[in-house]
Amino acid sequence: MTGSGRPGGPAGLAVLVVVGTDSHPFDRLMGWLERWYVRRADRPRLLVQHGSSRVPRIPGARAYLAHEQMQRAMREAVLVVTHGGPATITEARRTGHLPIVVPRDPAHAEHVDDHQLRFAHRLSRLDTIRLCESEPDLAAALDRGLAEPAAFALPEPAAPGPAGQTAVRVGRIVEDLVELARQRRNGRGRR
Repeated sequence: MTGSGRPGGPAGLAVLVVVGTDSHPFDRLMGWLERWYVRRADRPRLLVQHGSSRVPRIPGARAYLAHEQMQRAMREAVLVVTHGGPATITEARRTGHLPIVVPRDPAHAEHVDDHQLRFAHRLSRLDTIRLCESEPDLAAALDRGLAEPAAFALPEPAAPGPAGQTAVRVGRIVEDLVELARQRRNGRGRR
């Protein structure tokens, strides 16, 4: 057991990575994870839900997880890395994690707009996530989290405070509107 009270290291899940179900690939994050993983001599156990991204060349890659599988993995993982999706961030916090968040960036064709960037910056200012926007930032957060799990564990599984709840609700509305617009462009939305 690690200091977080969760199984970790060779016998348990060290890092869960969740990129959601968006149709845009998040290959930039997959590359960052691959390079970080090969530098680690201890080869921590990962579970990487990569969605429509290319399959990363690391053990534990899965395209999608059922919701219950993701929740179980969040409860077991020492660290949770996620995209900037409000629902995933909220679930990570509810399971006691200070999530490491790498928001999708439309400049890299990872999303249709910058709402994940704006949302993640807002949550970062509230100290409810650990924002990582570069490969060195992510590597440092992962290394620190595995060395000091308590730095990425919430004292108790937490729901966001009033400002965080509002930010999460707004983020969900934005995601729903973006998805509806995408469906309408593809001829699948309601008219």
